[in-house]
Amino acid sequence: MSTSAIELDVDAPERRLHWALVDGWTVARRTLTHLVRQPTNIAWQLGFPIVSVLLFGYVFGSAMSVPGGGDYREYLMPGMFGMTMAMGFMNTAYAVVIDSTKGLTDRFRSMPMAPSAPVTGRGLADIVSATLDLVVLALTALVVGWRSDGGVLATLAAFGLLLLLRFALIWIGILLGLMAPNEEAAGGLFAVAFPFAMISSVFVAPSQMPDWLGAIAAWNPVSSTVTAARELFGNPVATSDTWIEQNAMLMAVVWPLVITAVFVPLAVRRFQRLSR
Repeated sequence: MSTSAIELDVDAPERRLHWALVDGWTVARRTLTHLVRQPTNIAWQLGFPIVSVLLFGYVFGSAMSVPGGGDYREYLMPGMFGMTMAMGFMNTAYAVVIDSTKGLTDRFRSMPMAPSAPVTGRGLADIVSATLDLVVLALTALVVGWRSDGGVLATLAAFGLLLLLRFALIWIGILLGLMAPNEEAAGGLFAVAFPFAMISSVFVAPSQMPDWLGAIAAWNPVSSTVTAARELFGNPVATSDTWIEQNAMLMAVVWPLVITAVFVPLAVRRFQRLSR
């Protein structure tokens, strides 16, 4: 076989796809191995939502009301699931910055691997980590008395929508992590993640907020996912007659797909353009 034929075979689209998947899985496996060896990271990122469940469910819960009636803790828990998935992109960004400052990102770029592998590998590892976070948080919810009344398939669909949101936001985290110059700057991303998760229907219905703030909260992608999850779980749902809240189930799919379509190419392109 001639040299040109070998080069053509290597550059064939199916071969490029094959090595992109293989290299991406290799990077993901490296990240997951690192996570297993440092389980304190899992405890740290789960600490805030668990404390929030106890704080809002028991300390403030007695003063909270759900429009239309219903137990507040049942209303709260899908919101806590959504908040955990939403704020996870900050952990992604921080991890990407650490890899960059330690020279691992440059090492990846110098290796004969698919250009997309470091980005897709990180995304795959983070969705596995997010699934573990969601399992632990769901077990905590069961302990405090939360139950899903929507049936097995509806419950699985609700958790699927929550993970879909997390999957979409991973790419924002990767892009921000590649743009942040150091760990201190990455830590400042909390100022972005906190209002993004809080100005939503996580804790209270947008209809109970001032009109301008309620409109922002209603159009927040987190709100669509949380409202759709509440419907699927069979938990109390407080919605108004606005289009966005009436179509929460649709937007819980549309928002993540749009975010993914926009930020995956941006994250890959940013990685490829990093200075050597």
